[in-house]
Amino acid sequence: MPTLRHGSFAPHVHRDTRLLILGSLPGARSLAARQYYAHPTNLFWRLLGEVTDQPLAALPYEERLAALREAKIGLWDVIRTAERRTSSDSDIRDAEAHDLGALVATLPDLRMIAFNGGKASAIGRKRLPAANGIAMIDLPSSSAANTTGFAAKLERWQLIRAAL
Repeated sequence: MPTLRHGSFAPHVHRDTRLLILGSLPGARSLAARQYYAHPTNLFWRLLGEVTDQPLAALPYEERLAALREAKIGLWDVIRTAERRTSSDSDIRDAEAHDLGALVATLPDLRMIAFNGGKASAIGRKRLPAANGIAMIDLPSSSAANTTGFAAKLERWQLIRAAL
């Protein structure tokens, strides 16, 4: 497969966002669908549905986003653009990060930033070294590439309820 440069989506946030979940960079399926976490084996919507007590995975995409808006949850990625041959985070090269600090500065109600996976955390924590009064938590990746079982992932993901 050739190496291609990929870009992320616009942030899905509102001024009253209390929880910001940051991924690394959308995979090929998500980019093609123009939807966060579009790959059917990615557990993101199922995990977040359990946390929010909503059937997010069963909803159409626009309704998922509306439910996140209602719950005051925002989504974005730490990487603005990067080169990648596959959808694997380990394949990301020459990453250019988003200005996360600028986004966080527009969210006065923000209580927590959750990093979805190790790559998101490694890059995001460098970009937000001391978020004043904002908790930061590392979550196990919702990707199927992370073979940790659903129950173990969910146990850690439940910690983000504190921001809601």
